[in-house]
Amino acid sequence: MSARTGGGLLVAGTTSDAGKSVVTAGICRWLARKGMRVAPFKAQNMSLNSFVTLDGAEIGRAQAMQAAAARVEPSALMNPVLLKPGSDRTSQVVLLGKAVGEMSARGYFGRHTEGDDSGCGDGVRHGRREELLETVAGCLEELRRSHDAVICEGAGSPAEINLRRSDIVNMGLARACRLPVLVVGDIDRGGVFASLFGTTALLAPEDQALLAGYMVNKFRGDVTLLEPGLEMLHGLTGRPTLGVLPFQHGLGIDEEDGLRVSLRGTVRESTVAPPYGADVLRVAVLPVPLMSNFTDVDALAAEPGVVVRFCDRPEELADADLVVVPGTRGTVKALEWIRERGLAGALARRAAEGRPVLGVCGGYQLLGEQIEDEVESRAGVVDGLSLLPVRVRFDRDKTLARPHGIALGEPVEGYEIHHGVADVHGGEPFLSGPEGAPLDGCRVGSVWGTHWHGSLESDGFRRAFLRRVAADAGRAFEPAPDTRFAALREEQLDRLGDLIEEHADTAALLRLIEDGVPEGLPFVPPGAPS
Repeated sequence: MSARTGGGLLVAGTTSDAGKSVVTAGICRWLARKGMRVAPFKAQNMSLNSFVTLDGAEIGRAQAMQAAAARVEPSALMNPVLLKPGSDRTSQVVLLGKAVGEMSARGYFGRHTEGDDSGCGDGVRHGRREELLETVAGCLEELRRSHDAVICEGAGSPAEINLRRSDIVNMGLARACRLPVLVVGDIDRGGVFASLFGTTALLAPEDQALLAGYMVNKFRGDVTLLEPGLEMLHGLTGRPTLGVLPFQHGLGIDEEDGLRVSLRGTVRESTVAPPYGADVLRVAVLPVPLMSNFTDVDALAAEPGVVVRFCDRPEELADADLVVVPGTRGTVKALEWIRERGLAGALARRAAEGRPVLGVCGGYQLLGEQIEDEVESRAGVVDGLSLLPVRVRFDRDKTLARPHGIALGEPVEGYEIHHGVADVHGGEPFLSGPEGAPLDGCRVGSVWGTHWHGSLESDGFRRAFLRRVAADAGRAFEPAPDTRFAALREEQLDRLGDLIEEHADTAALLRLIEDGVPEGLPFVPPGAPS
């Protein structure tokens, strides 16, 4: 390995949700345990789950999780382009941690010329593909200069031939930076051999020359029954399979592109442990449109005896001890959805009866009296649910912060990502400073609201909050005294490292990372045009 530049690997997938994030995180943890300085990287991420770095940059939450797997502090270099959908056709573009404008899909992926109204936002101009590729390649090289290895994650599939011309995250990045590529296929969906072969055969010859091997994810059963197919795939493509990862429930990693659970299923397919006290606590989460950072409820689901479910009908809230209205990229749209489904009346009845409701970020904003939005929805002045004495005005500049404070007598840490500025004119503060000065949020009776994501990951505060919820709900629930959310997350990251160490050809992976693309990889026809 060069003394100046570390090795690299691109983990691509046959589809979205094939397991790229899991494999990338697992390789990062495996290498970190070997004592290597490793960093994750995703050139372009489309996600409503994001995180704030210590220096106030916004990046994908999955990359923050992968940084934790690598045991390094997350930075904007690890996710230089973040796209945050605002509708089916438009996204906010976050470049190097800062929002630079809104853009349509045609404006971002298509060809833009002077006078084109395809949705170019401020700060994103003609020739953006070349500029963005130069930016992301520069970030990758900067990481490689300071680390022994950088494990890159692709997006979607590298065989999306309609988008190849504008690609900066899959084969476009691999070719620009001469990265070996590992393609992951999800066998649990079926058709994994066709997916791996087809992905290879749809790549241009220059791209195929970088595809060095495959990995099968989510396998159930006897791996010896799979081996003949893997040998035939090797014969057809000239590329080996470097691992077969078994299916495992409840890995609990931070999701990237969307909600991977049924609206009536439990969070992360998690198994609810028996309660520490005499009763369970039932938490209903509203799956509002453009829901963001729904990872906030993971800390609740980690508590023994706490049952977390996504509910979208008023009657489903009847037996809930706590209703959580999560963050959203479309506060006004979420407010309309809540009213259309009759959930507004259910929340108002809960508040009148003294039954707990928690709003986080956008969920907090819509619980207020009024929203003035000329930025996100451009709907102007809109009436909120009036459950909290709060008025919200959307600012064009986004608040990005990693604050800390005190709530219910316990220390709390969190992170803020919002355009809305809250004017609180009543109630009690949700969070206070060391001297008792109000910091954020509002509480009136059993209705709570805060802009802080991640506050429930603070163990002492979470336990105190759940005790208050249980008292208000009349439940004989007691939070377990020894639940440590950070420790549970570390255990999950170690499980990902174990998957790689125990079920992958780690020697072959290390050769790819350190030595680069193998010579003489054969071409698989027909291939796409160069």
